[in-house]
Amino acid sequence: MRTALVFAVLSVVAALPARAEPPPPEATPSGDAAPEAAEQSLGATSPPPVTPSPEAAAPPPPFVLGGYVEAFYQWNFNRPDNGITNYRAFDNRHDTFTLSNLALDAQWDVEDVVGRLALQIGHTPSTYYAAEPVSPGGSGANESSRELWKYVQQANVGYRFHVGVRSLLVQAGVFLSPIGPESMVVHENWHWSRSNLFFGLPFYHTGARALFAVSSAWTLGLAAYNGWNSVVDNNGRKSLAVQATYAPSSSLTVGLLYFAGVERGRGAPEGERFRHLIDAHVTHALTPVVSLMGELNAGYEPTQLGASAWIASAGSLRLTLHPTLSLATRVDVFYERVPEERGVRAAPLFYAGDWLSSATATLDYHPASHVSFRLELRHDHAKPALFYRGAVAENALPDARSQDTLLLGVTAWF
Repeated sequence: MRTALVFAVLSVVAALPARAEPPPPEATPSGDAAPEAAEQSLGATSPPPVTPSPEAAAPPPPFVLGGYVEAFYQWNFNRPDNGITNYRAFDNRHDTFTLSNLALDAQWDVEDVVGRLALQIGHTPSTYYAAEPVSPGGSGANESSRELWKYVQQANVGYRFHVGVRSLLVQAGVFLSPIGPESMVVHENWHWSRSNLFFGLPFYHTGARALFAVSSAWTLGLAAYNGWNSVVDNNGRKSLAVQATYAPSSSLTVGLLYFAGVERGRGAPEGERFRHLIDAHVTHALTPVVSLMGELNAGYEPTQLGASAWIASAGSLRLTLHPTLSLATRVDVFYERVPEERGVRAAPLFYAGDWLSSATATLDYHPASHVSFRLELRHDHAKPALFYRGAVAENALPDARSQDTLLLGVTAWF
């Protein structure tokens, strides 16, 4: 009953007459898809087009300090008494006020030497580094694990080479993943919660990359990483990524990426086989009121137990109802094939089930330029049971195939 009531309220708001205003800020591609994006502050958003002026043409300051805070309260209508909203990335706690993340981000650009250090603390970092492999220590080396790295969101340094009128940015360190259009930062997204694609795919990579600005619209990238979600490599095999980004204006961004490497740990029963991933996404402001976003992701990994494979997609629609109010909807679905041979089943890559889907509606009220209040209703559905409901015994497996949540969150940044 409460779910239906909230949907009714959102429907009434959506029916309000829309005003023709400048396009809303587009979501910043995760992982900084272009050299220019790689040097933006966490608090920056893409402004609407403006007429160039001497002030606008001035070079950016050599040092920029930014940051943000994210906090929310969420109600899960399944009422799990363990307090877990399962498989939901960073909004995964029921019936509690949660300080999700507090981040400080320092960036510098001095004589073509660029660097970035983003530190974080809160509920989100533990989930962010949940898949970080443990590397044992010894008499002359400390152990490496998620507890060591979870306070670091990004840390990298680089140098910009000039090739005629173009530039080549070479960097090394820890980066946000370039896969997909969603961001780690809530206020850079249309929704509070991230899609199942964002949660299932890697959050970060450690290694080196080169980004070449072919033109004002095209950027090409080449990278070598330790792998998926690994500051310290778990198998001694490196992964490669090739990407292309087309952004002719602030209203259109198109990205294409290929990622390949051995991602399972040493001694895995599936063997150390190459995993291949392809991701394509587009974000487009059709009018000052209507914007669209779409992503398609697929991958394949031949193993000793058969072929692991997946295909996933997400689509979002955003309506700018007023300069301070927008409504966004999203639908996503994630299919995964897990091979099995002679009673031995491969470890799932993502969600331990055949498929997982969600539908999300988010009302975003931003009364000032650096604060956002969001009301979000979301429905998750899966095969098999991936969620919790009611009384949950200790160490019990998930027992529900669906869950509905209502979240109220606030984020502010500078």
